[in-house]
Amino acid sequence: MADQSMYKKVLDKGDGIVNMVPNWVPRPFFSPGKRIRLHPDDYYAMGMKSGAIVERWFSSITKVETDESIKHLGMSFVNVEGDPEKKLLFKDMIDALGEELIGKTLMEKYGTWPMYSKFYDYNEPLFHHVHHREEACKKVGVLPKHEHYFFPKQYNNHLGKRPITFFGFDPSVTREEIIERLSTFESQDGRILELSRGYQIELGTGWFTPAGVVHAPGSLCTYEPQWNSDVMALWENVVDGEIFDKSWLSNFLPAGKENDMDAILDVADWDLNMLPNYREKFFRPPVSDKKGDGFVQNWVCYGNDYVAAKELTVQPGASVKIADGAPYGCVVVQGRGEIGKFICESPTLIRYGQMTADEFFVSYGRSAEGVVVKNTSPVEPLVILKHFGPDCNMPQKKQ
Repeated sequence: MADQSMYKKVLDKGDGIVNMVPNWVPRPFFSPGKRIRLHPDDYYAMGMKSGAIVERWFSSITKVETDESIKHLGMSFVNVEGDPEKKLLFKDMIDALGEELIGKTLMEKYGTWPMYSKFYDYNEPLFHHVHHREEACKKVGVLPKHEHYFFPKQYNNHLGKRPITFFGFDPSVTREEIIERLSTFESQDGRILELSRGYQIELGTGWFTPAGVVHAPGSLCTYEPQWNSDVMALWENVVDGEIFDKSWLSNFLPAGKENDMDAILDVADWDLNMLPNYREKFFRPPVSDKKGDGFVQNWVCYGNDYVAAKELTVQPGASVKIADGAPYGCVVVQGRGEIGKFICESPTLIRYGQMTADEFFVSYGRSAEGVVVKNTSPVEPLVILKHFGPDCNMPQKKQ
């Protein structure tokens, strides 16, 4: 880690804002949806063994759990002078600058930046899986993964094979029925989605998914703010012809409990999975945050104690100074312009290893004072998604 003065110099040069290096993540399952603007020749640039690049992570200090072969996989870096050799690990910058970068509230409560966001972009629907509830995480020394989905129109020129997401189970389903399906994990297709309930996804809206809810995300490109964790277990063994072995079912269990069906099921929150009013409780349409001459900003992820996001739209030729009062990462999803001292633009096509001008992190101080965002296009809106931790005073209920 470089000394503190190096990180402060980079932050001061950007007047409280830093440009981030694109952070690509491959996975050893499914095929890419090819909507994250990566060059078509580069989807396997991280090696065939690691799989296709299907995710891009933002503002992350979290390492990917499914691949130990690539150092810092999933962890974000700060762009310094456009030179890949000078990039700085984002986690090291947080450790060095602390409150100056992320504010007193987060440092005192968590000691670090507690969330990250991502685009995930699979052509197929994902498996019915669960991020362990807090009590189960404590048993193995990991963090629960609370997450929020938002489906940006700018990144969904097609909807993939199944734009339907399944959450939990029908309230009539019994624990014994689920055990019966999971017990066949190694012998036949368990078809566990037959016990669940699915919702057609609406672009421009979102869902909060707390840890402990079993879910099978649909095949859209999804913007996903989430808690600092990559912990999961799979409850579906065959998805679109791809087979997953039992080791996925018993992920992150105490030693000796890998075949204990009660232990496997108890990582889930049964009350949340069986809610009869699931959509009412967890569906999130946009709600207004601020609007003015030439701009509008909406909450698109909210209503929980962990992560949030806003969508800022600035009209052509307009400029706004906007204060959010909390540190945040952000990604430009449409248009071009300026954010503080930086030129910003949404990329058309990105080569692996190339720098971009679409991702930034805004420090607590700069966010509190306000960031000037200017749209320099004569015709196209400038649209920016911002992801926050729990210190952003998000609304707790739909308005």
